[in-house]
Amino acid sequence: MMISHQRRTDIIDALRRGTVPQYGLDALAVGLAPFETAFDAELERVACGRGQFKAVRGEYGSGKTFVARWLRERAHRLGFACAEVQISETETPLHRLETVYRRLMERLTTADSPSGAFRNVVDAWFFALEEDVIAQGEVDPNDLPALMQATDVLMEKRLGAVVRAAPAFALTLRAYRRALLEGRDDFADGLLAWMAGQPNIAAKIKRSANIKGDIDHFGALSFLQGVLTILKDSGHPGLLLVLDEVETLQRMRGDVRDKSLNALRQLMDEIDSGRFPGLYLVITGTPPFFEGPMGVQRLPPLAQRLAVDFATDARFDNPRAVQIRLKGFDVEALCEVGRKVRDLYAEGRASARLLQVVDDAYVATLAQAVTGALGGKVGIAPRVFLKKLVGEVLDRVDQYAGFDPRRHYALTVGDQELTAVERAARSARCVDDIELDLIPSGPLS
Repeated sequence: MMISHQRRTDIIDALRRGTVPQYGLDALAVGLAPFETAFDAELERVACGRGQFKAVRGEYGSGKTFVARWLRERAHRLGFACAEVQISETETPLHRLETVYRRLMERLTTADSPSGAFRNVVDAWFFALEEDVIAQGEVDPNDLPALMQATDVLMEKRLGAVVRAAPAFALTLRAYRRALLEGRDDFADGLLAWMAGQPNIAAKIKRSANIKGDIDHFGALSFLQGVLTILKDSGHPGLLLVLDEVETLQRMRGDVRDKSLNALRQLMDEIDSGRFPGLYLVITGTPPFFEGPMGVQRLPPLAQRLAVDFATDARFDNPRAVQIRLKGFDVEALCEVGRKVRDLYAEGRASARLLQVVDDAYVATLAQAVTGALGGKVGIAPRVFLKKLVGEVLDRVDQYAGFDPRRHYALTVGDQELTAVERAARSARCVDDIELDLIPSGPLS
């Protein structure tokens, strides 16, 4: 696939930092072909007005965040709005849906707006409403008061049940538009922030819309309905919402964990009931979250909804199931993604030498060495491997004509550069597990 210089630079920079790139993931995808057809079919159903739920399970390092962002790119190409929210005990507890809603709105993106897309979506919606009113031919487009009134009527009609469940949603939209027309940008900004779930909005701004307080747990669900309506009317067929790292629920206090699991069950049931047409909700978590006593199994109704038989050969997994598993990396897949990164790095550079020095054999040698340094566990090696490949090998070969990683580079992996999971895997090794040929004390050969 063709990829722009800027996108290529962004990908390489992210890998150099040891993080998952935000975009351009098709260029790095390995082993996701079995899921493509199922994901695309589900996105199409959501675009037709259905709701959809999907759980993605995998061990640490298996690529859950990668898959979520890869799916986001596919959704963006179809016109979807997307948001990725990381669940955490302090910042975004799942049982407080008003907080989840606020994070969703903060991270809302479209293909044209990589951040802070909500305002653009709302403005596009009002423009579309005005165009629809004018097209009816019953209002003079030069009669601003009449046009505003007719647009307000159409707005409430389009919002339908949302207005009845959360009248503040329409009140705030109406006040926002009025503030814009009157040139009160500070009021408009404050009202839109309140709609997006932000706390601490000035009382005078809320009084201008006849609203008070903040959006609560139940209000957040109604506001989400309204946002889905606005997205649909402004040309976006749906919203992909990813709740990442839901396994953090296992570390929370018992009562908080139970409330969070119940909130997840509530979201699933609301999607099934048709309350959120156009919503594709994806959660990611580790196997212990889905199977262990501190996770989904604590709430039998939720466990029943997410139950999938994974006792069969992984080759025959059903990608259409409510829960899918990522097989993670083996050495062959690790080498494949390493070759993809090397080729992407070399693209656009007049550096035939880079491909010669960092050839397939060296990529395989480095992959084996990093895997060995992490206790032989390939599944957790991709992040460190790609970070080393880009930042310590490719960058040096690119900058120094005399640098040969086989002679001048000795792999070192310090505890300070590892995550807790990676350190645990490294320290768990016993003497019999040590493979000295994979952890060279001198330069890699």
